[in-house]
Amino acid sequence: MSGSGVRALVAAAALILLAPACGTAGSGELSEVRLAVGSKEFTEQLLLGQITILALENAGAEVADQTGITGSVAVREALLIGEIDMYWEYTGTGWTVHLGETEPPDTPEEQYEAVAERDLEENGIRWLPPAPANSTYAFAVRSEAAEELGVEKVSDFGRLIQEDPQAASLCIGTEFATRDDGLPGVEQAYGFEWPEQAITRMDEGQIYQAVDRGNPCNFGEVLATDGRIAALGLTIIEDDRNFFPVYNPSLNVRQEALQEHPAIEEIFAPISEALTTETLQDLNARIDVEGELPETVAEDWLRENGFIE
Repeated sequence: MSGSGVRALVAAAALILLAPACGTAGSGELSEVRLAVGSKEFTEQLLLGQITILALENAGAEVADQTGITGSVAVREALLIGEIDMYWEYTGTGWTVHLGETEPPDTPEEQYEAVAERDLEENGIRWLPPAPANSTYAFAVRSEAAEELGVEKVSDFGRLIQEDPQAASLCIGTEFATRDDGLPGVEQAYGFEWPEQAITRMDEGQIYQAVDRGNPCNFGEVLATDGRIAALGLTIIEDDRNFFPVYNPSLNVRQEALQEHPAIEEIFAPISEALTTETLQDLNARIDVEGELPETVAEDWLRENGFIE
């Protein structure tokens, strides 16, 4: 499909976005349809997975819950081989990890169009119009230590690593440690390298508390939409060279499934539009800070916004 073709799809979807939210509720468009929904294993992905399952069930579908798959590569493979029919992926991840590109396009819109066109042509994967939320990577530090450590911008890490490598202690997840849009890319773009002894690898969900304690690390990899950043009083470090691409969530659907069931796109257009950065921060906080279940938070939000009955 040409770039103009993708833009036409986006334009058509934009018309759907103008429809009232209540048009998605209880219409039975997917009665007796069987679909499988996947997700990655971290909080935001579990939330998005449950939002998807509940919206599909509300439309009459029978849904297999395959959420919680570990890692971007594994859930992507499940989609490609047809073990699942859809999951939410991020445009930055699609561009760098799945399509192997290193230089992001100039704007979020151009990045989405480039990813959508390539993935449809090469892999038969449709990227539905993305949410406005930007679930980008970032580095964080506990606010009370930010001034003491003197790291306000990512470029400041170079000085701290040279002067006091242990003070530059960093907690990261396994996936971030190897991705081109993760630590290796950051080090290449900024021209410094963390000593191995200053790096602690752990589950992403444990990083926030570790950074808040300052043990075993002063700094950590976080997602900008995570509600624990505000709840724990963490400070985001400025990506002063704009290394991290934009990570807009988009529901990825197998082309065959969408051709058979075009109502899927209509159902999720208004849902996607409502998923702002602030919305995801609030919903993620309800799970990670207040201890609610992803399915409970998802159902409450869908009902409050008229997306399900």
